[in-house]
Amino acid sequence: MPYRPIGDYGIIGDLHTAALVASNGAIDWLCLPTFDAPSLFAGILDQGKGGTWRIAPSGEWTSQQRYLPGTNVLVTAFHGTGGGVVEVTDFMPVGPARSTRPELHRRVTCTRGEAEIEVAFTPAFDYARRGARISPRTAGLLATDAEDHALTLAGPPGLAWETGNGSATARFPARPGEPAWLVLRWDDDDVHPVASYTSQSRLDQTALWWDEWVSRLDYHGPYRQEVERSALALKLCCYEPTGAIVGAPTTSLPERPGGERNWDYRYTWLRDSAFVLFALDRLGFDGEADGFLRFLKRVCRRADGRHVQIMFGIDGRRSLPEEILGHLEGYRGAKPVRIGNSAAGQFQLDVYGELLETVSTPKMRKHLSEGLWSALRALVDWTAAHWREPDWSIWEARQEPKPYVYSRVMAWAALDRGIKLAQALGTPADVSTWVEARDACHAEVLERGWDRERQTFVQVYGEPQLDAALLVIPLIGFLPRRDPRVRSTLAAVRKELGSSVEELIYRYRSPDGLDGDEGAFVVCSFWMVQNLAMIGEIEEAERLFKNLLRRVNRVGLLAEEIDPGTGEQLGNFPQALSHAALLNAACTLERLRPRAPESGAAG
Repeated sequence: MPYRPIGDYGIIGDLHTAALVASNGAIDWLCLPTFDAPSLFAGILDQGKGGTWRIAPSGEWTSQQRYLPGTNVLVTAFHGTGGGVVEVTDFMPVGPARSTRPELHRRVTCTRGEAEIEVAFTPAFDYARRGARISPRTAGLLATDAEDHALTLAGPPGLAWETGNGSATARFPARPGEPAWLVLRWDDDDVHPVASYTSQSRLDQTALWWDEWVSRLDYHGPYRQEVERSALALKLCCYEPTGAIVGAPTTSLPERPGGERNWDYRYTWLRDSAFVLFALDRLGFDGEADGFLRFLKRVCRRADGRHVQIMFGIDGRRSLPEEILGHLEGYRGAKPVRIGNSAAGQFQLDVYGELLETVSTPKMRKHLSEGLWSALRALVDWTAAHWREPDWSIWEARQEPKPYVYSRVMAWAALDRGIKLAQALGTPADVSTWVEARDACHAEVLERGWDRERQTFVQVYGEPQLDAALLVIPLIGFLPRRDPRVRSTLAAVRKELGSSVEELIYRYRSPDGLDGDEGAFVVCSFWMVQNLAMIGEIEEAERLFKNLLRRVNRVGLLAEEIDPGTGEQLGNFPQALSHAALLNAACTLERLRPRAPESGAAG
């Protein structure tokens, strides 16, 4: 079958892993039992051999997807040419409904007319490096890789499976009032008969759990629906056992069609996690901060004097060797398919600032324990001693390190927030050294990072290229939002990094050690909205924000990038950083939007 657009997918998950479900009823991505485990279904990376599990009515149908309100329970509705309607409801149990083994439940319901349902089940263990052996059982199928792993698929009673060549197919009739359940279980050697009551109960409990979680959302602006969906998408990127937050649940979805910019995002970037926590904190969610800060303390225990590693495995491991899976053709032929990420070895100075910026917010300070302050103090000490060193910065260029302006700006933020925390908490710290380093860093950026002729900050000292990351300058208070240098930099970025579509911004146009170009970067486009709002251009900010909201897919999800020419989503999906930026932009607009005067006369 042809590849579906990246934006054609919805996502479900259980806070341990996640699955992508296409609008044609195919699960084309699922790693079990965790986000960064080898894939079981990877049809999105190779339709021929990656593996898939599709449930759909036979014949000609159109389809559309939606989430049950306030949940991550996905419904794919098929509409037949004869007027029939079939719904496939997909979810992974969470909360009290989750068992010790990962499960994925799929309910088939015919709400109008009748239909014949086709099931195609093709597991492909270990990124399709191990063939599946499928054995029929009384209640369904047992699939193994002949070595370590097993999974079961239970279906409706009496379902006749046809098996061969590592796949299985079946057909069954669907009629109104007769829902059919199919349940996938990981690491189980017994195929347990489907109990409709049990699956329905788990669906009800899961929906209730999601609804109760999102009910804590503290947002009262006009974009409630989009904000709620982004918050739910971010929650799906959280790994419950350790508090880690993945950059995205996928790997190697390309940033340019057919290109080499394909990376594995199933790990925890400290930077991205800080952005996510900052956004969730603004909306009233604090449990995620508790979990991640425990994770942060754990990974900062090293005492070898090196810089903090920028990313980790979701279990805290530091070694993430990059490997190319040459046997997979890649999404629409975009090679290479990568697992692991060698950027884990890069020095990225900006990470210190993003972490301190997030932890220093008033709401987050309540999480500051003695152990956490000890870890943070070490980060600020390191920044004070090393802020002048060249690095790879936020965009992880695959070339030699340079003196990036964004990195120096975020180093200033780390020092500034560290000083303010130490003073507010009365905790021991080398504040005088921090103050000296902060002021020197600020002065150097204003001197060496500013292009006087073009009236803009630049990407790298001594080089002319711009960087959309410079839009954070007013967001973190490096300069006041009304400073003319903020306004002129914003104008320069919009002019030189703008795309053919006004609301979409490229992150940079400078060489980065890779071939080809890429799409417009979603997070930068939302930063532009925040900047416009902060300099007082609220109407323009609102207009661009509404245009950006039209870029989400049919179920409210965003990838990392968007192709301005085609409108297609590019890169790993859904992208946590994109949704965090959407939330922050919505909150900024709500905070700065002029209020209508209250009615009534003074008495």
